[in-house]
Amino acid sequence: MGRHNKKTDSHIRRNSVIALTGLVPIGLITAANTAGATPKVPFLSTSSSSEVADVAQEATDTAPEAAEAVTPAAETAAEAAPAAEAPAPPALAPVQATPPLPESIAQGALGIPAISVAAYQNAERVLAVEQPGCGMYWTLIAGIGRVESTHAYDGKADDKGNMLKPVLGPVLDGSLGGNAVIRDTDGGKLDGDANYDRAVGPTQFLPETWNRYAGDGNGDGVADPQNLFDSALTTGKYLCDGGLNVKDPIQAAKAVHRYNNSAAYVANVLAWSAGYSSGIIPAATDLPRIH
Repeated sequence: MGRHNKKTDSHIRRNSVIALTGLVPIGLITAANTAGATPKVPFLSTSSSSEVADVAQEATDTAPEAAEAVTPAAETAAEAAPAAEAPAPPALAPVQATPPLPESIAQGALGIPAISVAAYQNAERVLAVEQPGCGMYWTLIAGIGRVESTHAYDGKADDKGNMLKPVLGPVLDGSLGGNAVIRDTDGGKLDGDANYDRAVGPTQFLPETWNRYAGDGNGDGVADPQNLFDSALTTGKYLCDGGLNVKDPIQAAKAVHRYNNSAAYVANVLAWSAGYSSGIIPAATDLPRIH
């Protein structure tokens, strides 16, 4: 989301929660360059002078063999120089290995649907090229996805990462306790409300923040908050903002805290991230209730 804050932050969590393990309330609100996308990416003068023509004819008559042996310079250059090839795209960093994880939360607490894993890992690869100093790793983005929408409601997306049903947070009109009042910033384009804002997508961005950090993770030319690849990349870009290096645990915590101004939220995200990296389910003490 952007600038999460329980009351005034621009990144707003949904009021309703899903407790998959009985220990963690999970917000129903839920990350480009593109997901691995690469940019698709002699003059001859003549003379009418008869003298010039005569000289040329004389040279031809006196040296026929030489004339036959001459190869036009343009052809020689074309043969000598191989055709120019398009520059190779930058190499994408390999995604770090993790223990085998269930593909559904129904199979275990650490379950991540394959489409979500693909989106998170794609964001890591893209950011390794775009922002190598950030050190982004896919399990950190996965921690956000787990807490915000339980990985898009346990994979409720098509094979291209598009949500089968849009993920929308509550209308931020002040009617729900603990939520700030945020008037519309996008004319309802992203959230369907022209009066007040709502957080959008599986990693829950307010429209204003989405428009600032939006990334096209699947390379289709559109940054859509309801697409897993786009939302995962945008989440990674937001976490990297400010020159942070999330390989440093302190800076990773700082990045997540900025995403949502809640110590409990940070603890949950980092605990799930560590769980996905190690294959060890977070302990109850690692998962404080998010208010």
